[in-house]
Amino acid sequence: MIKRLHTRLLGRLLVALVAAAVGPLALAWTDKPVKMLVPAPAGGTMDVVARILADQLSADIGQPVVVDNKPGAGGAIAVQAMMAAPADGQTIMVTASNILTEIPHVMKTSFDPIKDVRPVATIARAGMVLVGSPGLAANELKELLAYVKANPGKLSFASYSAGTASHYAGMILNQKAGLDLQHVPFPGSPPALVQVMGGQIAVMFDGIVTSMPQIKGGKLKAYGVASKTRSAHLPQVPTLAELGYPEFDFSNWLGTVVAASVPADLAEKINAATLKAAASPKVRDRLTAAGFEPNASLTSAQLAQSVKSEYERNAAIVKSFNIQLNQ
Repeated sequence: MIKRLHTRLLGRLLVALVAAAVGPLALAWTDKPVKMLVPAPAGGTMDVVARILADQLSADIGQPVVVDNKPGAGGAIAVQAMMAAPADGQTIMVTASNILTEIPHVMKTSFDPIKDVRPVATIARAGMVLVGSPGLAANELKELLAYVKANPGKLSFASYSAGTASHYAGMILNQKAGLDLQHVPFPGSPPALVQVMGGQIAVMFDGIVTSMPQIKGGKLKAYGVASKTRSAHLPQVPTLAELGYPEFDFSNWLGTVVAASVPADLAEKINAATLKAAASPKVRDRLTAAGFEPNASLTSAQLAQSVKSEYERNAAIVKSFNIQLNQ
């Protein structure tokens, strides 16, 4: 009797140990280290998100996940490296959606974002906000528009690069509000924000992630969030839709993509592992603290359709405003 009980307990213990050992492997799509490409330099927004995700993915799948930064050429260098790798799912990329939906419209790239890249899963979303110099007399959007109209030809808006949503939104504001703000593009948010905070440039549509600390520190004024719903990070700031401009709905998702040659069933396994990692409290808390919004859990096919729709929307904007290639 005692011997039988001992054997039964030992058997249960062995089952538990085996389950614990293979648990992470059940979520893995590969039994080798994973390379995670990032089309941006270390320390940037995409890199921060990639490293947060890599830590959790590695723990979940039981394999090292190595971040490999390959910035340059509008994301093309990283995409080319991804396409050149074997289609076995061991090479993935963490990117912001503008690499696929905005930049190819205004920069010559060596890849087709619709045909050559398979979107896999989203991790978070980064919203946009219209910010202005702290020295502006205007404290709300209505006052800002009146001030710009009272100073024709004298004011400008910055963007973090020509041909991006930051540029699109400024052009749309000019058109819908009847303004004549001049566009001044910059190589990224930081140098543009310096000019806005210093009063050399009046306003800018910028990512909430990069503007939020300056808004909360009183170094920027926030006039409206460029989305359909208010941001949890700036709940006191109305949406531009609330203020009479429903055309503004700009944001970028950050997530994983693979080469189009990676089979769909393998992409769905990576999708499941990515979404599980993104849902962990540790990852969610770190992303929220950095200023990101949670994102919908889409299948790879649903995300691909979303990318196609956003790509086509941006193509129409570029054509409508005659935004030139490599401007």
